Amino acid sequence: MNTITEINPAEAAVSAPFFLRGEVLHGSDVIQKSRDLGVTFATPKVPFDRVVPPRTEVPPLLNVPTTEIMDFLVESGQRMLASDNPYMQECIERMCTHHILPRSVVENTICHAVAYLDKRVLTTVLEQNFPDPRALDMWVPKSDFTGRKSFVRAFAPRLIHVMPGNSPGVAVQSIAQGALVKAINLFKMPSADPFTMVALLRTMADIDPEHPVVKSMSAVYWRGGDDATESVLYRPQYFDKIVAWGGGDAINNVIKYLMPGFQLVSFDPKTSISMVGKEALADDETIDRVADLCAGDVMTLNQEACVASRFQFVEGPQEEVDRFCGRLQFHIARRAAQSGDVRKLDPDMREAVEMMMMMDDEFGVWGKTDGKGLVVRSDEPVDFHPINKTANVVRVDSLDDAVKWINVATQTVGFYPFDRMADYRDRLAAGGAQRIVHLGEAGPSTIGNPHDAMYPLHRFVHWMAHEDGTAIS
Repeated sequence: MNTITEINPAEAAVSAPFFLRGEVLHGSDVIQKSRDLGVTFATPKVPFDRVVPPRTEVPPLLNVPTTEIMDFLVESGQRMLASDNPYMQECIERMCTHHILPRSVVENTICHAVAYLDKRVLTTVLEQNFPDPRALDMWVPKSDFTGRKSFVRAFAPRLIHVMPGNSPGVAVQSIAQGALVKAINLFKMPSADPFTMVALLRTMADIDPEHPVVKSMSAVYWRGGDDATESVLYRPQYFDKIVAWGGGDAINNVIKYLMPGFQLVSFDPKTSISMVGKEALADDETIDRVADLCAGDVMTLNQEACVASRFQFVEGPQEEVDRFCGRLQFHIARRAAQSGDVRKLDPDMREAVEMMMMMDDEFGVWGKTDGKGLVVRSDEPVDFHPINKTANVVRVDSLDDAVKWINVATQTVGFYPFDRMADYRDRLAAGGAQRIVHLGEAGPSTIGNPHDAMYPLHRFVHWMAHEDGTAIS
């Protein structure tokens, strides 16, 4: 078992080691700073010669059957949740000083994420992403109506994963997906969480440090936008694709390095909304029940996730919509208090809301700007990004009026009443939306469904065709 480096209390910066294909690299060569809290942490220098395997190397997982890969992932998931796992325990302790989310939310997020490492889940994901999953394990024979023969394979890619800082659970999913497509993976950890990925990979290395899954994974940190690092790594001679999560700045930074042979698979910034029909305003009991469902969507990952609702388009007269706003604020505040989230609002957003409070003929505001839960009612979406337990209710005469606000950045639409969803799904898709769900169910999703309007694993692989001529002499 790899030993854990003891943290010296006298040191100002917490150690954040790297993981390099089965080996842990400690060091304090560079003092880094987290994006959200400004907390410092120390990392080694990025060892370019160790994170860039040569193109002549056959990917370690290429000829490992996917069933064996899944078995190893399942075993790893069980070990990740073990109470005596020192890496995950240390990770959670360090996360509590570096992440904006409360400890209970971080712990729950990791636990829920590990549920992805279930053989039924992994099998379904493969079957939904690939018409013929055999292509991951072999050259699948094909022939067309002219008699031409060929073989096709979903070949193991070389991927750089630019990880998000808002959800530590994405690390689990990214490891599993990278393993399922048999990729050589380099994970760029986020400054908000330079711990989870390495803790997960160290857990896997303890099971078998020589396993091809372990030998396919590296995790390092560098400051996003550091051209001295990215100009070296972001090249087609080393990697095939960047799988990028993150905000607009992170995605734009990656785009400038794209070139022929070096592609981007982007989980770029998305905004999710709610559409609430007049049926929700039928009586006080219905208002309270639907407002609670809506608050559940707002507070998904304490409103840090892309699926978390930020704008709620509510159909009805202002007086009744205002009653809905009052109950929505109550349920947001209740959920925030239960999670222990005491973050204050961003100063700019707080100032904008306080200005709205003085314009009560145009806006309605429920709650205070103290970060405990806030609802702003307006006739059009506000011009700031609602976050940190903040909802913007937009009153509309008809849900038809809400459709004009849909665009390609609209990810999830939570809808009520459920029996009207089919009437809107085509128009929402035409506007650019990617997912419509029952109000209150923004978080869970059907296993294997598209994500951000694509089947990601199908995009990750390097599709290779071996043309074998014609069967006709």
